[in-house]
Amino acid sequence: MPDRGGGPTGPRIRVGRPSRRVRTLLMTLGVLAVLAMAFVMFAGFWTDWLWYRSVHYSSVFRTTLTTKIGLFFVFGLLMATAVGVNIWLAHRLRPPLSAMSLEQQSLDRYRMGIDPYKKWLLIGVTALVGLISGASASGQWRTWLLWVNGVSFGQKDAQFHKDVSFYAFDLPWYRFLLSFGFAATVLSLIAATLVHYLYGGLRITSPGARATAAATGHLSVLLGIFVALKAVAYWLDRYGLAVKSSDLKETGNWTGLKYVDAHAYLPAKTILFCIAVICALLFFATLWRRTWQLPVIGFGLMVLSAILIGGLYPAIVQKFQVQPNEQAKEAPYIKKNIEATRKAYGIDKAEVRDYSGVSDASNEKLRGAADTTASMRLLDPNVVSPTVQQLQQVRGYYQFPQTLDVDRYKTKDGKEQDTVIGLRELNIDGIPERNWINDHFKYTHGFGAVAAKGTSTTKTGAPDFTERNLPSKGELGSYEQRVYYGEKTKQYSIVGGPQTELDYSDDNGEKSYSYEGKSGVNLSNPINRAAYAVAFNEPQIVYSGAIGKGSRILYNRTPKERVEAVAPWLTIDGDAYPAVIKGRIQWIVDAYTTTSGYPYASRTTLGDTTEDSLTDGQREVVAQENKVNYIRNSVKATVDAYDGSVKLYEWDTKDPVLKTWRKAFPGTVKDRDQISGELMEHLRYPQDLFKVQRELLTRYHVEDPEQFYSGSEVWQIPDDPTNRGTSVPPYYLSMKMPGQEDQRFSLTTTFTPNQRENLGAFMAVDADAESKDYGTIRMLKLPSETTVSGPQQVQSKFNSDTEIADKINILKRGDSEVKYGNLLTVPLENGLLYVEPVYVRGAGTNYPLLKKVLVTFGDQTAFENTLDRALDVVFGKKSPSPTEPPKNEPDKPDEPSADPTVREALQDAQEAIDAGQEALKKEPQDWEAFGKSQSDLKEALERAAKAEKAAGDKAKNGDKPDEKAGDKAGDRSDADNGGGQNGGADQASADTGQQPADKPERSPGRADG
Repeated sequence: MPDRGGGPTGPRIRVGRPSRRVRTLLMTLGVLAVLAMAFVMFAGFWTDWLWYRSVHYSSVFRTTLTTKIGLFFVFGLLMATAVGVNIWLAHRLRPPLSAMSLEQQSLDRYRMGIDPYKKWLLIGVTALVGLISGASASGQWRTWLLWVNGVSFGQKDAQFHKDVSFYAFDLPWYRFLLSFGFAATVLSLIAATLVHYLYGGLRITSPGARATAAATGHLSVLLGIFVALKAVAYWLDRYGLAVKSSDLKETGNWTGLKYVDAHAYLPAKTILFCIAVICALLFFATLWRRTWQLPVIGFGLMVLSAILIGGLYPAIVQKFQVQPNEQAKEAPYIKKNIEATRKAYGIDKAEVRDYSGVSDASNEKLRGAADTTASMRLLDPNVVSPTVQQLQQVRGYYQFPQTLDVDRYKTKDGKEQDTVIGLRELNIDGIPERNWINDHFKYTHGFGAVAAKGTSTTKTGAPDFTERNLPSKGELGSYEQRVYYGEKTKQYSIVGGPQTELDYSDDNGEKSYSYEGKSGVNLSNPINRAAYAVAFNEPQIVYSGAIGKGSRILYNRTPKERVEAVAPWLTIDGDAYPAVIKGRIQWIVDAYTTTSGYPYASRTTLGDTTEDSLTDGQREVVAQENKVNYIRNSVKATVDAYDGSVKLYEWDTKDPVLKTWRKAFPGTVKDRDQISGELMEHLRYPQDLFKVQRELLTRYHVEDPEQFYSGSEVWQIPDDPTNRGTSVPPYYLSMKMPGQEDQRFSLTTTFTPNQRENLGAFMAVDADAESKDYGTIRMLKLPSETTVSGPQQVQSKFNSDTEIADKINILKRGDSEVKYGNLLTVPLENGLLYVEPVYVRGAGTNYPLLKKVLVTFGDQTAFENTLDRALDVVFGKKSPSPTEPPKNEPDKPDEPSADPTVREALQDAQEAIDAGQEALKKEPQDWEAFGKSQSDLKEALERAAKAEKAAGDKAKNGDKPDEKAGDKAGDRSDADNGGGQNGGADQASADTGQQPADKPERSPGRADG
C-alpha cells in the first residue's frame, strides 16, 4: 500500500448525512418555528387592527401604520443604497494587484475568503444597516406628520422673526434629516475605507503613496459631504439657540438666547458655517488636485476655529462683559423670555390685583358675606373614600377610588350643587373564589354611581348621599348603571355568548346579565380567538366552551388607555372623572397638545409640576418625564362607561398644534359646537394644567426684568399642612372673587413667599366651562410687608390653641383617630377666611365621619360642630362651645340601643321627624317633603325594629347570624345605616389599606366616630 504519511492506517470513521426521515423532521420543525414566530407577529398586528376597528378609529391605525411603513422603507432604502453604492464603488475603484506588497499578501487570504460570497455579503450588510435605519426612522412618525401638516402659529420669535411653527414643526424634522445624513455619511465612509484597504487602495505600512488617486477622490468626496453637513448643522444651530435650555444665575432654568448667545455664539456659528463651506469645497477639489494638503489645512482651520470662536470667545464675553453687569446685560433677553413663557403656557392674561389681606368690615357684614361668598366644601374627596367604601361598597368585589371627584349637579329647584362623586367599580381582588371563569366571564363590571352633597353631611357626619344603594334610585335620574370601563378596570373580560355575568345581588339573590353593548372584539372567528390567545398568553381562549357565538372580548378598559390609543399625539391628564349625562355614565378626560419647540419659553417637566400630596398612589401624574414649553388643554374627551365608545371634542379652537394634528388625522376630533349642553355642564378646568400654570406663576407673575432677575418676588407652593413634604393640591369649590357678582365653580390655590410661610398670594381660575370667563386666572397679591397667615401657619394656630387641643384630645379618646380635611382659603371683604373640616375615625371602625369644623379669620378661631356655628363664633354672634365630651358616645352594652344599626336607624327617624317639622314651617307648607319625611320615618322605625329583633334573637340563641341575612342587611346599606357585607368591614377602604380593630361577627352597621 502507498505510504499515507505516517500515523494509523486503519479504517476511518465517516460521518454520513442524516437520514431522509431526520432531514424531513428537521425541516418540518424549522418551518413550524418560522410559522409560529410569524403568527406571533401577526397576532399583535391583527389584534391591534381589530381593536381600532371596534372603537371606530381604524383611520388612526392606518395613518400611523402607513406613516411608519413609509418612513421605514424610504429611509431604510436610502441608507442601504448609500452604504451599498459606496461599497460597490470602492470595490470597482480597486487597483490591480499584480505586484503585491507584504501588507497586501497578508490581506490576500481575507480577499480569497470573501470573493465567493461578495454578492451575498454586500446584500447582507446593506440589508442590516437598512433595517436598523428604517426602524429608527419609523419612530419619527410624529415629527414627519407635524412637518408635513404644520400650520402657522401667527407669532414670530423675538430674535430671528420666524414663525413659531418653524421651531415647533420644521426644525425637529430638519435636525432628523441632518442626523440621518451624518449617519449615512459616516457608515459609507467606514465601509468605503475598509474596502479600499482590503483591496489595496489604501496602504498603512507599505512604502510609497498611502492611497491611490481613485481612493483619494472617493474618500475626499465623502469627507466633503460630512463637512458640508457640518456647515448645515452650524446654520441650524443658530436657530437652535432660540430653543436651547441652559441655566441663568439667580433664575435657574432658562430657554432662549442670553447676551452671550446673541453676541458671541450667534456670530461664531455664522463664521463657522462659512469656514465649513470653504473646507467642504476644498475636499471636493481633490477630485482634480489629487492631494490632501489643502483639505487637511482647511479641516484643521475649522477645528481650531470651533475651539477659539465657538468656545473660548463666548467664555471671554461671559467673563468680562456679562458677569460684571449681568442684570443690565440680560434684561432685554429676560423680558423676551418672560413674554414668551407667559404666552406659551396661557398665563399672559392672568389678572393680578393687590389685596390687603386685612378686613375692616363689621362682624355683621362679614357674617353675611361668608354665606354668599363661597359654598364651603366640607366633604373632602381625599378623605371620605373609606366612608363611602364602608357605607356603599355593598359587596367585597366592588371598590371606589381613593380620591373621589368633585363635580356639579343641579338640584330639583335648578340650582347647582357641588357634588362629590365616585363609581362602584369592579375589584378583582374581592372576588370570593378566584378562577379564570370568575375573573374574566362572571365578574365583568361594576355597578352604579354614588354621589353626595359637597357642602353638607348628615347629623352623624356621614356623607349626605344624593345617589346611593344598588341599584340606585336617587337624584341623578334613570341611567345605565353598569360600569364596564373604569379607572380600576384593568383586566380583560369576555362577555356575551354562552356564559352569563353576575349583574348585582339584592334581597332576592343574584341577578344575571348578558352584555348588550357593541363594544369589544367578536371572538366567534377562530382566527380572532387564536390571535387573542397568543396576545394574552391564554390558551384557554382557543378551546374554552364558555366562548361561543356572540362572545366579545373587552380590554384597554381604563379611560386613559382608550384616549391615548385613539389619539397617540395627545398628552392625557392624570385624573379622569365620571359624570352622568343623558342617562349614561361618561368618563371625562382632559387632553393636552404640547411641544418643546416654543422659542424663548422656559421648559418644565410635566411629571414634576403635577405632583402633589394626592399623587402617591391616589392618582396618576401626567407624562412623568415629558419636558415641554408649550401646553394647551385643546381636547375634551369622553369614554362611555358601558360601551367604551370614545369621542374627542375640540376645545381650544385657536391652538395651531391641534389644527396640525387634525390635518394629519382628519375626522378623529369633532368640532367644539358638537359638545352637547348636558356635557358642557360637567366640563371643568383641568387640575394638571392648573398645576403647571401655578408652578410657572411662582416666578412669571413678575413682568419687570430687573425684579425677575433679583428673585425678590419669587413665590412657592406651600406644603400640604396635613402631609408635610408634598405640595398642597388645588381645590375645587364654588366661590366669588372680589369684584364678581355671583359664585363661580373655581379651582383655587395659595402661594407663600420663597422660604417663608406667610401668605403671598391667592389664585383662582374660573373652572365652569359654561362661563364666559372660563379659564380666566385671577390673582390676589398680598403686600410683602404684611404677615397674613399662610396654610402652614393657620394649621399651626389650630394645633397650638389650648382649647382646640383639649377638644381634639377628647375626640381622640378610645383610640379614635382625627383626620384633617382640605384647608379651604376664601377671600372675604379684603380678609382671608380659612375653613377646615375635621373627621374622626372612631375606635373599632375604619372610616372617618365629619365631627368638627375649624374656622379662622384674622385673629379669631372657632372649632365647632357645624360650619354655621363656627362662623357665628368667629364673627361674634355666638360664644364658643365649652370643652365637653363629644356627642354620640356609644351606649352601654346592656341597653337595647347598644346595637349600632338600631342607633343609626333611630337617628334617621329623628332626622325624618325634624325634616317633617321643617316642611310644615315653610310658607306655603311643603306637603311633598312632609310626605317623604313620613315615609323615611316609617322605613327607619321598621329597620330599627328588625335590627332590635335580630339582636335579641342572637343574644337568646348565642349563634352567629346567617351569612345570607348579613348580606341582605348589607344590601340595604345607605348613607345612614352604613352596611358593608361579605366582610364589608374588612373589605372597606381596600384602597387605603386600613383595617378595622375587630372583625365583626355579623354584617356591620355604622359605628359612631
